[in-house]
Amino acid sequence: MGERDEPEVIGRRVQRLRVERGLTQRHLAEPTYTPAYVSTLEAGRVRPSDEALKHIAERLGVDFEELATGRSARLATDLRLRLTEAQRALATGEAEDAAAQYARLLAEAEEHGLAEARATALLGLGECAIRTGDLETAREHFERAESCLAGAPLPTRVPALRGRAVAHYLAGELRYAVYLLESTLDELNRGGLHDPDALLPLYASVIGPYMDMGAHARAAQAAEFALALAPRVGDPALVAHMHRSVARTLLAEGRLAEADASLAKAAELYRQLQLRTELANCHWMRGYVYAQNGQLDRAEDELRQAQAMLAAQRAALYGSQVTVELADVLHRRGRSEEAAALLHGVLGDLSPERGAVHSAGAHRLLGIIAEDARDTEAAEEHYVRALSLLERAGAVGDLADLCRLLGDLLRRTGRVEAALDAYRTGLGHRTAPGTTTLGPAPAQPPLYPSVHPPAL
Repeated sequence: MGERDEPEVIGRRVQRLRVERGLTQRHLAEPTYTPAYVSTLEAGRVRPSDEALKHIAERLGVDFEELATGRSARLATDLRLRLTEAQRALATGEAEDAAAQYARLLAEAEEHGLAEARATALLGLGECAIRTGDLETAREHFERAESCLAGAPLPTRVPALRGRAVAHYLAGELRYAVYLLESTLDELNRGGLHDPDALLPLYASVIGPYMDMGAHARAAQAAEFALALAPRVGDPALVAHMHRSVARTLLAEGRLAEADASLAKAAELYRQLQLRTELANCHWMRGYVYAQNGQLDRAEDELRQAQAMLAAQRAALYGSQVTVELADVLHRRGRSEEAAALLHGVLGDLSPERGAVHSAGAHRLLGIIAEDARDTEAAEEHYVRALSLLERAGAVGDLADLCRLLGDLLRRTGRVEAALDAYRTGLGHRTAPGTTTLGPAPAQPPLYPSVHPPAL
């Protein structure tokens, strides 16, 4: 139940409703209370108990929530239904439509003082902004949602924390993103809050930053944890649609509690649909591992599966990042022209503020392809652009290797001093494998026998 209004406000509301219905104070009071008590309540001189308000609400024929706060329970349930509709639009890839719905719902939630609905709308707006690549706006929405949920348990705050971390990561702020995700995981595990719904998106979201920082062992471990936690679902979209339809029927019949229960089930299923974006990261990680082991055919399969999952979600920025990884595998399989075409196709979707590390990866690979074609001028240009992007993002995992490539190119073209400078820069950026934060890697959550990786 929401926070109640002040006694004076409740008193005036009780009096107005009583007069509208043609009831006396005695009618309202009996058999449990006295007319004098109702008179005192209407004058705002007493703070009524929940029991008294429930009694009076029943006599007036209104909901307790409406009497206590001025908001009808139907309003809150109707708003929840429309929030679920916006969630459906986002889960099925209609980010712009979802954003428009969430914006309208946020305004209504703020007008009626519905804090929970306000937080849900802000989270939705943040996810929409992530999908469209508006990272600064996304971060602002997640920060506002986190503020709304300040007094809530940690698992409830996880979507806002995770969203903020992802926005920082995609903006190239790798260490801060890892700090947010690792510290939240550690707090959940230390507190015994082993909620798969909270843990799975955190483990899945930390994979990308780990990879870009060179912490490959941690990334692989996080991917396995995420896949082990992922629930099995058949076709959640169909089941969610059924729950929404049921909720509409129940709402029309005035069965608000049952409608709420159906909406909760639908919302959970749409959340699982959105997790397909997170699980695509796990296939992405598996593709990387296969590529490192020289199993290029399996790597291509995994990366194409990740690419297809992200395309279905219309997650353009993530899709561009996976395409860079796929291009690397294709190049190693001798399909350099195909790889170069993919890279040129996605560079327009990447920038220093939006996917900086993978923009650098695209330039690095285009430099290698140009070197293979003996176009040293183009290769140097790509390497220099990649170096600038990586230095800005702090992606030390790739800097040393890139400096070696640039140094070798400069040495082969007779610029020895410039080559030595590049090598020195690379040596200055060397880091211990797996170094990310000062603390140990997040612990593995308890996995029960009934939890298996999903069939995707």
